[in-house]
Amino acid sequence: MTSELEEARARRLFDGATRPEFADPAGPGQESVWDYPRPPRLEPDLRHVEVFADGVSLAASERVIRLLETASPPTFYIHPDDVRRELLIPGPGDSVCEWKGRAAYWSLVMGNVTVANVAWSYPDPCAEFAAIADYIAFFPRKVECFVLGVPVVQQPGRRYGGWVTPEIVGPFKGAPGTESW
Repeated sequence: MTSELEEARARRLFDGATRPEFADPAGPGQESVWDYPRPPRLEPDLRHVEVFADGVSLAASERVIRLLETASPPTFYIHPDDVRRELLIPGPGDSVCEWKGRAAYWSLVMGNVTVANVAWSYPDPCAEFAAIADYIAFFPRKVECFVLGVPVVQQPGRRYGGWVTPEIVGPFKGAPGTESW
């Protein structure tokens, strides 16, 4: 692991071992993002998820892996065979996650319209996250995402892609001042 990744990991204030005082209480059937671990955990999710853009289906799957990380709503990684890859082209730029490695971005092309970076994937993730290699995650702020037919709300912040659903309570990392959560 590079020193840059080690430094990024060390900056995190919370690790899921205890809930901070400001955490919202979880009700029956709810999950607190403050109970999620750091490093993150991968968890299969068999619920039906769908992703649309202007009424066009981009993905529909029951082969999903949720990434659960302290302070963030789950990120849903969709099996690549369940994504309409013909509508996606490599997007500009990349980024590095201190846990998963280097992410590649995907842009949506429908007719004459291109929407930059609607999704991302990890073509060559760190060994601990090999299970999500080439799975696709979508930004709910750029496309419409659903879990069991329920609309997903985007995690706060421009750089995060967590899916906020009714069973998840926060507060969530992403708002100004929460970068170290």
